[in-house]
Parts: sequence; C-alpha cells; structure tokens
Amino acid sequence: MRLIAILVLAAPILVQAQAKPTAPAAAPAKSAQTLAAKPLLPDAFAGWVEDGAAKPLPDAAAADAANAAALKEYGFETGFAAAYKRDGETLSVKALQFGDVSGSYGAYSFYRVTGWPREEIGSGAASDNNRVVFWRGATVIDATFSKVHPESASELRELAAGLPEAAGNKAVTPPILDLLPKNLLQGQTMHYALGPAGYAGSGGVLPAQLVGFDRDAEAVTANYSLSSGPATLTLIEYPTPQMASAAETQLRAYIKSGGKPQQFTKALTDSDQASLEVRRTGQVVALVSGDAIPDESHKLIEMVHYSSDMTKIPQPGVSEVAKTGTLLENIAIFVMVGSVAAILLGLMLGGGRALYRIARGKPASSVYEAEFTKLDLKD
Repeated sequence: MRLIAILVLAAPILVQAQAKPTAPAAAPAKSAQTLAAKPLLPDAFAGWVEDGAAKPLPDAAAADAANAAALKEYGFETGFAAAYKRDGETLSVKALQFGDVSGSYGAYSFYRVTGWPREEIGSGAASDNNRVVFWRGATVIDATFSKVHPESASELRELAAGLPEAAGNKAVTPPILDLLPKNLLQGQTMHYALGPAGYAGSGGVLPAQLVGFDRDAEAVTANYSLSSGPATLTLIEYPTPQMASAAETQLRAYIKSGGKPQQFTKALTDSDQASLEVRRTGQVVALVSGDAIPDESHKLIEMVHYSSDMTKIPQPGVSEVAKTGTLLENIAIFVMVGSVAAILLGLMLGGGRALYRIARGKPASSVYEAEFTKLDLKD
C-alpha cells in the first residue's frame, strides 16, 4: 500500500517532467531558416568563411531596389546576401533565385554589361575587375572581391558547384536564343528580356512599348561584327503567328515613319536608316539595325528561321510503371518469337520426315499404315 501511495504522489511530477522537453519547440524554425540558405550560400568554401549569418532577400526590392521591376519580370523568388572573409580580405556575395532557367539567364544578361570579359564559371559568367556575375541553374550570383587573385575564378567555380540545379521544364533555356545566327556573333552581347524594365535596362533598340510585353512577348538582342560595320539583331517572339504578323506591320510602319508617333531611340537614330529592316518568320519578328550596309544587314536578318519544333524539353527519368510495362512487352515479344520458332521447327522436322517416308514409298504419315498382328486362334 505504501508503494502505491508513493506512485500516486509521484505521477504528476513525472508528467510535468515529460512535458518540459517540449518547451524549446521554436528552435527548429530557426534551423530551418538557416538550412534554407545553405543551398545558395554555404557557410564556407575555398577558404572563405562566412562573416555572420546570411541576410535573406525576401523580395525584389530587398534584392535590388533600383532594378526591382526587372527582377520581378524575370520571376525573382528569393535571395540571400552574405559577407565572407579570409586572411584580411573580404568577399561579398549576393545569390538571387528565380523560377526557372529563363529567368536566371535573363537576369544574368541584364546585370552583365556588354563587353565584359567572359569567365568559365557555372553556365555563364562575366567579370569587371573585382566583380564577377555568373549563373547556374535558376540562380544568379553577383560576387565582389576586395582583391582579385589568379585563383579567384576557381574559388567561384567551387561555389557554383554547390548551387542547386534546375530540372524538367524549369531547366529549358529560352528557345529564342537558338534562333540567333552564330556566324559573326559578338560574345557577351546577348540580352534576354521578359518585360519592358528588363528590355530598356539592358539597352533595347526599340521603345519598350512597341515590343508587346503585355502580350507575353519575349525579346533578345545581340551584336554582330559585319565587314561593313557593326549591326544589332533584335528578335521578338510572340505566342502566335497572328500576333507576330500584327507586330510586324506595326514595326514596319514605325520604321518607315522615322519614329512616329514615338521618337526613335538613340540606337535607331545612330543607325544607317537604309539598313533598318523588319522581317517575320513564324512567331518571331526580327529587326536589324546598326551601321552595316543594307546588303549585309539583309543577309543577316535572312539567316533567322523559326521552326515550330525548336523547343527541346528534357524528358523525365523512366518511372517504375514504365519499366514494368517495358518488361511485360519484352516478355510478350519473347513468347511470340518462341511460338513462331516452335511452329517453324515443327514444320521443318515434320515435313522432312514426311518427305523421307514418301521417298521410301510409304504414306506421308504413319497414321495411314495399318499394321496388325494377326493371331489364328482356333478351338
């Protein structure tokens, strides 16, 4: 009885003792937030150590207030900014994550100034002294060194290797980029835009209002080194050929009018007016501008050809259902082949035996032979 009384008195104390460990439940929320930053910006890499926690960039205004509109057009989702230190030197890194590769490449081309030297980092990179911008997957990295070393590029390659990769449809690069003629194309001059802010901010040739971004258009510009002078090729893709045809008519009228009702941009004003040409191919409208002679400009724009099957979507991995279906299909094929082989083998063996019996003057089949043993049994 005394033992039972002790257990009854101790029961509330045991219940309270078991309830106490549940108090620090708020801690995992902080660790989850820390883990969210790690795929984009690690705590340390290539000898660089993070100087304090990474700062989250929850929206486009926090990531880049001056270019927030362009980041929204490219599909900005989240980002982080971090400072690293090593041997008295510093490295500031800003990681911007977008919804897909089209957005990350577009943002990279927006930040990369035309003419910056190319770097072999991630999927594409460019540098301006101590600043390096590159992209990989759906992420854009903007890094600034306090001092650049010969091994700085390899250090950023290590950072790029840890960035998450895009998969499925999100890994598809803008198909319009494949329409740009590769011959005489100047490297590091392509700029891809999904909206007016990104287009104007990256030096678009046309007034952004004429492109038709409100109709889900997307545009790319690139520079070419033709023998008679530099040229700029602008490609605008629309959702349908009908929309492209209407845009072609509008752009032709705009070029012919000399910039009415909207004035020519500086790029169009500085161009050889005789070389300005507009052409449509499928869902794409092309415009060539610059100082090249009309013949060369015409040849350049004629090299643009739209194909309806130019979009290449990476196929997902084979599922278990597909594997099972393939296995059953192979089994069925094996049974069918085996059955046909058995029939052919039977015909060959049976036919050969029949021919042999006929050659000996016997019936083709032994079924027709009446061989009986006769017993003369008499009483």
